[in-house]
Amino acid sequence: MRKVKKIYETDPWLTPYKEAINARHERILAARKKIVPKSSESLSDGVNNHLYYGLHKEPDGSWVIREWAPNASRIYLIGEFNNWKRTSAYEFKVAGAGNWELRLEGMFLGHGDLYKLFIEWPGGGGERIPAYCTRLVQDPVTKVFCAQVWDPAEPYSWKHDKMLRRPHPLIYECHIGMSSEEPKVSTFDEFRKDVLPRVKDLGYDTIQIMALQEHPYYGSFGYQVSNFFALSSRFGTPEEFKKLVDTAHGIGIAVVMDIVHSHSVDNEAEGLSLFDGRDDLYFYQGPQGHHPAWGSRCFDYGKDEVVRFLLSNCKFWLEEYHLDGFRFDGVTSMIYWDHGLGKDFGDYALYFDQGVDENAVTYLALANMLIKEIKPQAVTIAEDVSGMAGLAAPFDAGGVGFDFRMAMGIADHWIKWIKEKSDEQWSPGEIWYELTNKRADEKTISYAECHDQALVGDKTIIFRLIDKEMYFSMNKDSQNLLVDRGIALHKLIRLATVGTAGDGYLNFMGNEFGHPEWIDFPREGNGWSFDHARRLWSLSDNGFLRYGCLREFDKDMIGIVKKNGIMAVKPELLRADEEKKILIFKRKNLIFALNFNPAGSFADYGFQAPPGKYVKVLDSDEGKYDGFSRLGLDSEHFTVDGELRLYLPSRCALVLKKED
Repeated sequence: MRKVKKIYETDPWLTPYKEAINARHERILAARKKIVPKSSESLSDGVNNHLYYGLHKEPDGSWVIREWAPNASRIYLIGEFNNWKRTSAYEFKVAGAGNWELRLEGMFLGHGDLYKLFIEWPGGGGERIPAYCTRLVQDPVTKVFCAQVWDPAEPYSWKHDKMLRRPHPLIYECHIGMSSEEPKVSTFDEFRKDVLPRVKDLGYDTIQIMALQEHPYYGSFGYQVSNFFALSSRFGTPEEFKKLVDTAHGIGIAVVMDIVHSHSVDNEAEGLSLFDGRDDLYFYQGPQGHHPAWGSRCFDYGKDEVVRFLLSNCKFWLEEYHLDGFRFDGVTSMIYWDHGLGKDFGDYALYFDQGVDENAVTYLALANMLIKEIKPQAVTIAEDVSGMAGLAAPFDAGGVGFDFRMAMGIADHWIKWIKEKSDEQWSPGEIWYELTNKRADEKTISYAECHDQALVGDKTIIFRLIDKEMYFSMNKDSQNLLVDRGIALHKLIRLATVGTAGDGYLNFMGNEFGHPEWIDFPREGNGWSFDHARRLWSLSDNGFLRYGCLREFDKDMIGIVKKNGIMAVKPELLRADEEKKILIFKRKNLIFALNFNPAGSFADYGFQAPPGKYVKVLDSDEGKYDGFSRLGLDSEHFTVDGELRLYLPSRCALVLKKED
């Protein structure tokens, strides 16, 4: 068997941290050993909290509900079935090790019944939602959340349970609620019928869905989770979501969940905060249990019960909804005691010193092990801005085991160049370096912008480039130099990003056609308006506006990337011309030639290239992409003495394919 090289053997900068990397590896193995049952070698066999805790129907039709609440003195089940009263018939019994159990033998619970727990503890008590509850609903008038018995007469029957492997995912990041053009909260069914066909048509092979876990405040974008096992009912039922996933699989689209294990909402009525009267039941003690920037609670990743809670959560979502993987949110916040706030992470020592929460690192490694054990083809993606070495390296190599990390710096650099530099100051060499500067032992997902850049208070790339002219000059018949510039650069920025992408690419819903303005969820400050929490698909559909041209460019760009499988090999720089602002690179059988020059067009521009015949497969200047058609039908090119010569108009990009 071939020996796996350790990350400190492939990266000399990590040699001083060999001992720390090995110690981390052994710590993770020891934690795994604690979970795996003695009768098994499977981590999954030791992770089944969701099958024990919460409300479950027994084979004989009776019900049992269990809860972990070691500080509780009494627990009652309250609901519509007992007029929300604490009665002895619905009082839990102590089950040992901080656990409580109530068996409802001969007592009726019906599908749709509402219920809660009332937990008493020394000196107090209150209503609580079960920690492992899988279904909540919110009263439209009182806004109060209640757990709901979910026992449909006919369980969902899967039709397309495919094994979708994505070594190089092309991800369409989406939010169900804001996916409709109507000013409302959209649904799973509407997304399945109206948006999935768009994703398929554009060529993306993976959807990454935000905000699936229940969250009390819609405006949190789903990142202030209260109930980790509950699918947000504001979008529909579990069966409707299963049908969405099933349909996606049927058309070859994998479904990745944006999972939040980095923190929990601090709500007591809906969440886990002060669940049994203790401040530190699920969370770290004292200030460490409270996130200073997010106003939320921080999990105690060193507590066995918490680790099993979170691992069971991964297993539940994978198995219940047949998902194809997870994007773990807020990893930087998890793995550093100071949450990475105010750090620039310019020193490798920061990845291994006392500032690292090794409990969190261990948990993430176990989560990756578990996910791959349950579904080997599943993908795991880390949202980490710190660049922790080894985070997305295999566990056997001394890493944490994520398949990918988000290349978050790329979007920041595009914003920086647009904001701080004139077009004449853009450097092809700097662009190449920042887009390709990735650890050799880790895979990344690149993106020009995700949902973060579209939030209120920020600006999308298209809005930074065109600003208020988007309101007046996006008609195809209008003539506006600022809009021309914005349209051209929008295409070049995306092509450069996907062309140099490490191992995958991501686009946020609607940004492919330059969705205007920003995202702002209903809140008191905007009069609870949905105007900016939706997607104006008609802008790209009506045929009169330039948005449709951007959509067609994105579609053809993704199609070329997929058809040629370019991410199987690394990009190779052919020319970074600082004077003329030209960037040319090779990727597998394709050559990408981008002219960022705002005014200069160059005829007969020569550069070294592998000998052969090249055919133009993408031209950003074509009329159908809202270009100026300056290249016409000039489609075939041949190398002469190892040199390829092209006409490169200003703010234009070409992709050429080598034909054998």
